[in-house]
Amino acid sequence: MALPSVLPGAEPAWWLREADDGDRSPPLQRDLDVDVAIVGGGYTGLWTALALREHDPSLSVAIFEAEFCGFGPSGRNGGFCHGYWANLSSLRELFGDAAALELCRAGEAIIPGIRAFLEGRGEDAWLREGGMLQFATSSGQDRAVDEAVDAARAVGRPDQAVAVAGSPISPRFRRGVFFPECATVHPARLVRALRRAVLDEGVVLHEGSPASVRLNGSVTSNGYAVRARDVVVATNAWATDWRPVHGRLTVFGSYVVLTEPVPELLAEIGWTQGEAIIDSRMFLHYFRTTEDGRVLMGSGSGPIGFGNRIDRRFTHDAPTAARAEQGLRRLLPGLAEAKVEAAWGGPIDVAADHVPSIGTVPGARVHYAVGYSGHGVGPSWLAGRALSSLVLGADDEWSRIPLVNRRAARVPPEPFRRIGGGAIRAAILACEEAVEEGRRPSLPARAGAAIPRLLGMHLGQR
Repeated sequence: MALPSVLPGAEPAWWLREADDGDRSPPLQRDLDVDVAIVGGGYTGLWTALALREHDPSLSVAIFEAEFCGFGPSGRNGGFCHGYWANLSSLRELFGDAAALELCRAGEAIIPGIRAFLEGRGEDAWLREGGMLQFATSSGQDRAVDEAVDAARAVGRPDQAVAVAGSPISPRFRRGVFFPECATVHPARLVRALRRAVLDEGVVLHEGSPASVRLNGSVTSNGYAVRARDVVVATNAWATDWRPVHGRLTVFGSYVVLTEPVPELLAEIGWTQGEAIIDSRMFLHYFRTTEDGRVLMGSGSGPIGFGNRIDRRFTHDAPTAARAEQGLRRLLPGLAEAKVEAAWGGPIDVAADHVPSIGTVPGARVHYAVGYSGHGVGPSWLAGRALSSLVLGADDEWSRIPLVNRRAARVPPEPFRRIGGGAIRAAILACEEAVEEGRRPSLPARAGAAIPRLLGMHLGQR
């Protein structure tokens, strides 16, 4: 495979370069007593802090971030913001119809909630509510499209997954489904807006302050003791080896490439309404436009961590960036002239069933949200409200969503997780590449790719 036009890891994510004002809060330099200590300064931690202050302004809340707010997935992701209607088919299998519908209805509050936050503060995070299109780009992907449409019809909500024919955006799009519940955002602008908001609300923020959490609820950071009644762990991929959730998560790499501004080319192919788009591969491509006419193409085919170690493979993996760029050229031939100007990647926490878990450690006042599996921009808003309710001991609509205190699937132990997962990943990629090239996949590749479904696991995005 050829190298990508731009090697990932040379510069921070373009989102952060565009939005970061350079403002940083000082590291923790003394012992601290607070009501609630939040470990992690991404979307989950920031939304939780705001929800807590909204419900009880008298609470003292402190956030501890190892680097700076938005350093992790919150500042690097693709900016797809939606709830769970697009996941209804798999949710029905996992939760049953009643709970799946409950979660989808709860998710309907996400976009209005984010819109109200941005408008109320006069912040511009490039929120654009254009819905999401999922296309089949080969005959093998037709099943995923049909399942999405059939699931919505089965629960009496056909308006949430509407079948569509091809699209002028690309001749590669055979047929698809339109999900009206989706928006796109500028991820780093959103996280910086949240950072400003928590500071305005009187939340104590310490960046450059990695923290460790013991199961008795004690927290240490930079060698200082943090005494808190409740602790919230919101560290995404960095929580994968934390004992209360150990064995539930795998670290994957997710990479994107970004073009130069090409508004004239977007107009030529008719991609002007801000629609987010995904294909129907297991390791899907996800793509969207930006406010200034760029195109972002992402690939969920990045490396799998060994022992959940986070190293350079998650930020400097050229083959995955190359697959993202190859997807851009293949799926959007009308953008052949668009120059790729940036590429970046980062680690994400992936649950065995691709659904987050929100909960409280038994016998402790320690709460967590993990396992977003690459779909966290919208669900982190839900998690913030649910975590706030858990901290406050509230029995309400947020503490009762099906993601809270659920029985989560487990991933295989090492070395089977890395070796087996790597082999299955290679088999799936080989199958999908063969189909796209009009070839029949080899028997070993087909056999390897079938293993996750036979075991009830989700290695890719379906």
